Amino acid sequence: MALIPFHKRQGTDLAGLHHEMDDLFNTFFGNWPTYEHKLWPAIDVAENEDAIVVKAELPGCKADDIDISVHGNTLTISGEKKHEQEQKEKDYYHLERSYGSFRRDLTLPNDVDTTNVDAACKDGVLTVTLPRAEKAKAVKVKIKEQ
Repeated sequence: MALIPFHKRQGTDLAGLHHEMDDLFNTFFGNWPTYEHKLWPAIDVAENEDAIVVKAELPGCKADDIDISVHGNTLTISGEKKHEQEQKEKDYYHLERSYGSFRRDLTLPNDVDTTNVDAACKDGVLTVTLPRAEKAKAVKVKIKEQ
């Protein structure tokens, strides 16, 4: 077992003690995953001429656990993640649960048709398709020869 060095403080000020305690905890807990990172869904955003497509990784979530709203030019994906893992073996029983809420707000361009948003959830991936407004689509202009 490696010992964590505890450096001699200069003076007895609380700031020095606070700094050393931060170092101690960061050294010990620094590489441990936190639940906060697991609750934030990873999001990919792609766009083409016709739509903006947002994909969010939400493993273990069902469509009923997710809320999607568009207000102005903000897309909000929120919900609650519920995970339960149970193992029963001959010599032991293990049950692990984690619960938590998540929320992601994405700023959208102003040229999105918010009345025709489509969303689907399959295999833990939420796909939200936001079509571009008709006025925002490029129009090809034919040039007349004179």
